[in-house]
Amino acid sequence: MPTELEELVEFLHHGNTQIRQTAAENLLPYSKIQPAIFKTAKLIPVKDLKLLVKDYAAIAKNALTILINISKDPDVLGLLAEDDAFLETLLVRVTNSKEPNADPISMLLANLSKSPSITRLVTLTRTTVPALSPSKLAVTQLLELFNKGAEGGYNPEARFDYLAWFFGDLAKDPAFVAYLTTPPSHTTLDPLTTFLPHTTSPSPIRRLGTASLLKNTALLHTDIPYLLQPAASVLPPILLPLCSSDQEALSEVEMDSLPEVCQYLGDEHVREKDVKILKIHLETLFLLSTRGGVEGARLVKESGTYPVIRELHLEVEDEGVRRGCERLVDVLMGDEAAGGSHEVVDGKRDGNVGRVGDARSEDMGGGVGRMVTQVMDGEEDDEDDEIVPIF
Repeated sequence: MPTELEELVEFLHHGNTQIRQTAAENLLPYSKIQPAIFKTAKLIPVKDLKLLVKDYAAIAKNALTILINISKDPDVLGLLAEDDAFLETLLVRVTNSKEPNADPISMLLANLSKSPSITRLVTLTRTTVPALSPSKLAVTQLLELFNKGAEGGYNPEARFDYLAWFFGDLAKDPAFVAYLTTPPSHTTLDPLTTFLPHTTSPSPIRRLGTASLLKNTALLHTDIPYLLQPAASVLPPILLPLCSSDQEALSEVEMDSLPEVCQYLGDEHVREKDVKILKIHLETLFLLSTRGGVEGARLVKESGTYPVIRELHLEVEDEGVRRGCERLVDVLMGDEAAGGSHEVVDGKRDGNVGRVGDARSEDMGGGVGRMVTQVMDGEEDDEDDEIVPIF
């Protein structure tokens, strides 16, 4: 005999709108505390929820929230991410400038990016969205949505911040990295440059996703000096969040060696406070220095990286950040840029900045490293963005 919950789940496909809405609303808490209830009857409840995404806005919002919360399950993730029709439903709705549930859809896309099958979006073509881009490439449309949609610039109901996590994970795919670093025919700038301003975005979600994207690009790109070319170098936007507004300890020579955007910072500038993001940026600098060989290390060093890292090491009391600083300094101040012997560096103000070992394998690559779940009404949460991270 089915339980009351199992009977309630069956009402998700009821013909009466009010009954569907009541069922979805009452099932919402169970998507976190008892998600297995949605896997009954060979995942039929998940299939029902996919259809409810196209229902009235209130029902669709509850359906999306449930899907966000249960999509960490591999079976559910596969059922969602591998369904071409469902993916097109999400794309149609998220690119609609009047879609009230665009942000929940962005969250769901961020979770779906954990599936290897989502890489097909890199080459997927669909109907153009003139308000976004003349391109038929789905990934280009989403990129334009991410950039134009910040602060409600495209859809007043959405910010699209979680697309940063989507792109951060997608950058584990070499084909997407190639897309990012290939300028389209109408410009000399590649798509990667559109992400660079987001390293200092007011949104911590955008900053984390962008940091992960840059790290994965540095890990997979075959021509590191290309990423460091003066016209569109990734170094200034990576170094800026590592800088403090207090630059009195820097000599005039050191100040002049910094990228212009990092020089003479005012009090309004604030160093990145999230140590996870700081560590990702340090790992990216390490990758640029080591994978780029002697030339890569030289370009990173000549951009004033050492004094920035020295001050970061002194001022941020986090063991992971300090280890990242020491590992990077070992490369930048060593005799050889890409392996081999490295001299011990005795920092002028801190002798702990010195020789270190190789980068840990867990630091090299990977996406944002988390999925999102929606917080239910009435729940308390310390996160400003009201999203609970699932690691």
